[in-house]
Amino acid sequence: MTRRILIIQGHPHDQGDHFCHALARAYRTGAEAAGHEVDETRIARLDFPVLTDPAEWSAQPAPEGLDAVQGQIRRADHLVIIFPLWLGTMPALVKAFFEQVLRPGFAFDEKARNGRGERLLKGKSARVIITMGMPALVFRVFFGGHGYRYLKRNILQFCGIRPVRASLVGMVAGTSPGRRDKWLKRVGRLAGKGI
Repeated sequence: MTRRILIIQGHPHDQGDHFCHALARAYRTGAEAAGHEVDETRIARLDFPVLTDPAEWSAQPAPEGLDAVQGQIRRADHLVIIFPLWLGTMPALVKAFFEQVLRPGFAFDEKARNGRGERLLKGKSARVIITMGMPALVFRVFFGGHGYRYLKRNILQFCGIRPVRASLVGMVAGTSPGRRDKWLKRVGRLAGKGI
């Protein structure tokens, strides 16, 4: 079964060749080789303000330019969200992106905040790929994977996206080329399956 996949590249530094970029390329290559349709959005290339007024979030549409991203999300069957772990969670730019894009009326019915409204992104799944300097096991067990769990439960599942799976890539800075290659191949295999 072919799927429409949207890769959301969340590394805030678009220049250079960070491992997040290599992971996105590996996922795209694997998905396209398997016949999946792939779109990609690089958050660092988007121009949008940080939300400061809750009324603006509730009452106004997403800023110009992000409506195209909303269209990509709407069309996608599966989202792949890639970012480095910063201060235990997603970088601020990634959070600001989700605040702008996942607004009431697009991602969920306004009544969902009271537990009664509809989750408007039902039927979509997601994979979250997080790179980090610490061992992934330490992040998952000692720290409880709180940065991932927050994104999964409070943002993605709240909007109806299920299942949400994680690939946690630890010790990135000290990783050997061979270990990086294993990760790239693993991500390519997941992409081929569209998961």
